[in-house]
Amino acid sequence: MMPPLFFYQLALLGLLWLCVMLHLAWPSRGPVSSRWPVAPETPVKSRRKRSNEATPFGGLTYKPPCALCAHEASHPTPLAPVRPAPMSPTNRRPREVDTSRHFCPHATCDYRGWVGLGNLRANGHPSGGPWRQFHCTSCEGYFLETHGTIFHGKRVAVELMVRVLACLAEGLGIRATARVFEVDANTVLQWLVEAAEQLRTFSRYFLCDVHVKQLQLDELYAVLREVKAGDLSADEAIKRLERSPSWVWTALDPENKLLLVVDVGTRSLEMAQRVVHHLVQVLAPGCMPLFLTDGFRAYMTAILTHFGQWRQPERRQDKGPMPKPRWLPLPALLYAQVVKSYRRRRIVAVKHRVVFGTMERVKQVLSACGRQINTAFVERLNLSIRQHIAAVGRRVSTLCKGEAGLRQQLALYHVYYNFCLPHASLRQPMPQPVHTKGTGSAKHWRPCTPAMAAGLTEHVWSLREVLLYRVPPWPQPVGV
Repeated sequence: MMPPLFFYQLALLGLLWLCVMLHLAWPSRGPVSSRWPVAPETPVKSRRKRSNEATPFGGLTYKPPCALCAHEASHPTPLAPVRPAPMSPTNRRPREVDTSRHFCPHATCDYRGWVGLGNLRANGHPSGGPWRQFHCTSCEGYFLETHGTIFHGKRVAVELMVRVLACLAEGLGIRATARVFEVDANTVLQWLVEAAEQLRTFSRYFLCDVHVKQLQLDELYAVLREVKAGDLSADEAIKRLERSPSWVWTALDPENKLLLVVDVGTRSLEMAQRVVHHLVQVLAPGCMPLFLTDGFRAYMTAILTHFGQWRQPERRQDKGPMPKPRWLPLPALLYAQVVKSYRRRRIVAVKHRVVFGTMERVKQVLSACGRQINTAFVERLNLSIRQHIAAVGRRVSTLCKGEAGLRQQLALYHVYYNFCLPHASLRQPMPQPVHTKGTGSAKHWRPCTPAMAAGLTEHVWSLREVLLYRVPPWPQPVGV
């Protein structure tokens, strides 16, 4: 029988052998043994860093669609009729009543819609009424001077209607205005509807062939109460705001403070196309201003649609098919964006991005008026809109039920802001001080409205004068 010490020694030798084999088989962190072939080390490729420089716009293979452009292409606007020759003067007594701002409204008259051709005569006030009657010597027709205005056929005092509409233009609600003047609220609403239609025609007639150097565009919305209370998440609030129909789109000239376009609609590409399309109709032919907007992407597509052209790119290879034509912006087009970063509803960073053109050309345009890339003027206009339009105020009970009511109040404010409301920064120095009655100081400044600064008119219009103005159905020749 073998002694137990022999088994102990045999087990110890087995453990030592196992340890040696594990040490040889285990991968070592040290240098690799020379008995194994060593593969050549491949250099580690560093990741390519993206350049922060803006790449040039490559163009589009299609022209972005615009619904209004397509509608105008299929339904062209009829041209104005040929202007008739002015009537020769007669040997009668010289006229004392000026009829140069009126026109014959009868459809069968050759002088219909033309002003200052000497075909109208004043016949006094029929039946002792407040309005004067005019006689057209061409068609032998008669009409009142209020024809085509909101005062035609109404027995209400003119001053009452003017003051009611002035209160609405200054931001008072419809029901509050009705209580102040002791008029029914439905009557006030009816006057607003009729005045809005006339004022839209007034704006289209005067806001045309405007020359501007830069434009700022922005959109305005009503803040949701659920967001401030914390009952609605930020993502859901953004989705609801995107679908909200109460976005007010504006386009402002920061130099003359002229409000060119104001519209209501959703925050979408179709609405951006509509706003820029209206801008093209207001601007003079060949006018190419500098566009300044926020970071909304729809602006770039809308501006490119109306200020672009087809261009054939150069060929890069000798063989192969020709490259497709590209829809590219016009060479003189300049467009920059002000991109703001928010954190907890506060601005933490502002970046300036030039989309079309170069930074040097943009700064050259802005240096003429001593400004930088910003949208501060159109954002300041948003505050004025909230103060003068009761339907878009914050935490008010005068909100409109539909989009039509908001459009009517915006039409009233559009004319009131451009033609009736003098702007403090646009005042002009008088050649000589004008002394006032009493002990007051002399006047050194002349009030000026945005329409006067833009050269559209020569005086500050009163709201009564605007509402009594008979807008011709088509543009009149210069100098008439």
